[in-house]
Amino acid sequence: MRAEVYSPNHIGNDAAIFNAVADGLRRQGCEVNVYSETQFAAGAVQERIVFNMCRESRSIRLLQQMEDGGALVFNSGYGIENCMRERMTRLLRESGIPSPESLLVATDENVLPLLEEKGYERCWVKRGDSHAVHKEDVAYARHPEEAQAIVKEFSLRGISRAVINRHLDGDLIKFYGVADTSFFYWFYPFETGHSKYGCETVNGAVHRFRFDEEELKRIAQRAGDVLDVKIYGGDCIVGADGKISVIDFNDFPSFAPCRKEAATRIAEYILREIKHTI
Repeated sequence: MRAEVYSPNHIGNDAAIFNAVADGLRRQGCEVNVYSETQFAAGAVQERIVFNMCRESRSIRLLQQMEDGGALVFNSGYGIENCMRERMTRLLRESGIPSPESLLVATDENVLPLLEEKGYERCWVKRGDSHAVHKEDVAYARHPEEAQAIVKEFSLRGISRAVINRHLDGDLIKFYGVADTSFFYWFYPFETGHSKYGCETVNGAVHRFRFDEEELKRIAQRAGDVLDVKIYGGDCIVGADGKISVIDFNDFPSFAPCRKEAATRIAEYILREIKHTI
């Protein structure tokens, strides 16, 4: 299971999808043993097939070691690591997946000259070295001076790297998917009150700009392939021109608005992969 510190404001939702998938596998005849991340890191897990929601760095390293040793792991420890902000930003940009213009910076540097050179005004400052744990790990800056202050605060908190995304106006959309299945779900979080840190209020009320839903699905699936994440979710902005830009991508999210169907599809995907491998 995911350590609670990595489920900010979603402890119950993360546990619910995890347990629902476990129950779905049990109904298909699987024996499923549940462990905490603490137990996992302590070496309690000996199984050769693992599905997980891990986020701690020691857990990720252990998952990677298990994979290298031939274990079957969902999601891959390498994929989970790829979803750390700086690595994710670099991989998405290098692969041509539409995403905001971004700067990767050290938090002990003065970023004002760079922001001014690139013409950044409103932007988002995000910790680059890990998954977000606190509300302050993702911050909206209304001007370059505020962005510099946030970067400095990151440094004081011991966060060495940051990603600065240029702000994009448009409709915020959240999506969920499972690789190699037909399952894909999207919605407007502003309209449903679905929130982790309240960041959706920055873009405000939904305009319902027209866009190609199939293109959104293709972009999400491609991002999952690039990051090596099979059970995924993310966020994107749809501009007034219908352009889709991925602003975040997550390994094994809560699937809260579509949990029942998602759990069934995730269990089916895992069981199918097991049968193909063994």
